[in-house]
Amino acid sequence: MKKTILIMLGATLLFGSCGKKDNSIEENPLIMDWNTPLETPPFEKIKPSHYLPAFTYAMKEHNKEIEEIINNKEKPGFENTIVAFDNSGEILSKVSGVFFNMTEAKTSDEMAKLEEEIGPLVAKHSDEILMNEKFFERVKKVYDNRDKENLNQEQKMLLDKIYKRFVRSGALLKKDKQEELKKINEKITTLEAKFSSNVLKETKAYMLVIDNKEDLKGLPQWLVDNANATAEENGKKGKWVFTLDNPSVFPFLQYSEKRDLREKIFKAKNNRCNNGGETDNKDIIKELVYLRAKKAELLGYKTFADYVLEERMNKTPKEVFSLLEGLLEHSIPIAERDAKQLEKLLDKDEKNAKLQAWDWTYYSEILKKQKFNFDEEQTRPYFEINNVRQGCFDVIEKLYGLNFTYRKDISVYEEDVMAFEVKNEENKTVGVLYFDPFTRNSKRGGAWCTEFRGQYIKDGKNIIPLVSVCFNYAKNSKGRTTLTAEEVSTIFHEMGHAIHCLLSNCTYKSTAGTNVPMDFVELPSQVFEHWTKQPVVLKMFAKDEKGQTIPDSLLNKIEKVGSYDVGYAMSERYAAAYLDMEYHILSSKDKIEDVNLFEKKAMEKIHLPYNIPPRYRSTYFNHVFGGEYAVGYYSYVWSEVLDADAFDAFLETGDVFNKTIADKFKNEILSKGGTDDAMTLYKNFRGKAPSIDALLRNNGIK
Repeated sequence: MKKTILIMLGATLLFGSCGKKDNSIEENPLIMDWNTPLETPPFEKIKPSHYLPAFTYAMKEHNKEIEEIINNKEKPGFENTIVAFDNSGEILSKVSGVFFNMTEAKTSDEMAKLEEEIGPLVAKHSDEILMNEKFFERVKKVYDNRDKENLNQEQKMLLDKIYKRFVRSGALLKKDKQEELKKINEKITTLEAKFSSNVLKETKAYMLVIDNKEDLKGLPQWLVDNANATAEENGKKGKWVFTLDNPSVFPFLQYSEKRDLREKIFKAKNNRCNNGGETDNKDIIKELVYLRAKKAELLGYKTFADYVLEERMNKTPKEVFSLLEGLLEHSIPIAERDAKQLEKLLDKDEKNAKLQAWDWTYYSEILKKQKFNFDEEQTRPYFEINNVRQGCFDVIEKLYGLNFTYRKDISVYEEDVMAFEVKNEENKTVGVLYFDPFTRNSKRGGAWCTEFRGQYIKDGKNIIPLVSVCFNYAKNSKGRTTLTAEEVSTIFHEMGHAIHCLLSNCTYKSTAGTNVPMDFVELPSQVFEHWTKQPVVLKMFAKDEKGQTIPDSLLNKIEKVGSYDVGYAMSERYAAAYLDMEYHILSSKDKIEDVNLFEKKAMEKIHLPYNIPPRYRSTYFNHVFGGEYAVGYYSYVWSEVLDADAFDAFLETGDVFNKTIADKFKNEILSKGGTDDAMTLYKNFRGKAPSIDALLRNNGIK
């Protein structure tokens, strides 16, 4: 997942003009010049108390810059209006980049409260500028005279993006409607922050405590050891604690022989924020769906889905539903066929029992062993996390010429985080990568890539990006931390986003790096996952404790397993994307009376089997209700079409490291950011539009 921290640009009337700089601000580490290695954040100096004063000051400074642009007596032009706006708010971007990333990776009750306070202030700050009549007049004059500006392609894209940003933010609305929209935006920001905070609280609060060794039957030793260490950390020495963090709950469901315990932890996972009380998210969902619909209608769109999709590769809800329904027609029959096989295995253990959601991965694992003589745990010793990270770096170097050097002198925000200086083939520094591998109570779940600062050109100097990849792997307190094949794939996925940031070679902030349509941003990440399935790649880094490379016999088994259980995997993903769309095609008049019932009816529309829940149920669907992936979860699906077709370009040459294809992908996609239309960029790389055939073939369907 690419987590973009939204730096809200704009002038605000809230804080007025800036007076004298006070001493506390001069000493604030968020505001001071970062005289640090590669101008990286001095994390060791930053405290929660620094954020609010820093935001207040940064927005005041931003106001001055905006006023200067508005009051410029020169005729509005591309440089003095559009570029000036894109370059404005540098201090605000600097402060925001640290704060919003820390609310994800190192949060606390204090930080959560700050986010609920700061989020609406920043949203209002953005609204004030984007609805500023005088400023929009200048932007519109440049846009209306764009044919006279003699702009190159990137400049045309920047102008188009900024003009549309104003229009889509309410610049054309009457004053009373603008005020209504501002209030809506503030409420949305507050609710999204609250939603995420609730999910984190409920995820971290749950513990399945086991005190009987019999209840550990079937679990791999590494998981038992981690559960024992977690129990000790929580004052339950001699017991075993399993949590809702992915590295704990998913292998428990996959291997535990205790059906009642699988049911217990599954229901805890699937009912997060759906239990009443302060952290229940159902009312938040109702209000968010209403507010988003109202916002879209104010701006002249039929639904929030129509509003969002206007700027995507798939332009209408109809296109997205057609994509999802077409793929579900393939995946659900396969899942139903597989369910019958799994139910036969269940019947041997419990006569006439019905296969439930908490049974699926357990019996699927048993069936896989029977069919292929393969246990995923066989590969784990070969996937030690440091070897995987270095192997990923080596693949990136072979493909794109980047090398990574560990820099102990660069400040990090947690002791397990590592910072790397990244250089290209010409030995020029192109960025910094923070690698944050392990789960902790202060970190939200999942995996993501983000930036503390993006790449752009300032006064002729290339400003390098500061990129971070975050995971939630369970650290082995007794030795090597090893991963599953899927977790290896996740590292490559997030590093695919990272190289999109690191290889950016653009002039402007708003066109650089991952500033591309949401349904294009997952292409670099998802295509990079394909390398983890190539034997030639696995032999580069898959080594056991003795340094022995993964054997061919095991690689052959991995290849034979291939698209096993694809019906379940595809259906749960596509169902989640469908649920996202169903919420956002509602009008503001369509009231949701019962969130659980709404979700149930949405899943019935696609005939999703009762024992396959969507990957994310509504009340903890953080992608959609906690931030920027609303009407965006389908992006992963569309990117599957793109990534399968793109990887075919390598396969067609017979060499997954083909330098010509790698250079083309780097030069036409990775380095280009959003400097051109996404489909144009793709066609420039591939020579044709993407075909769904490669996706179906990869999943064993065609």
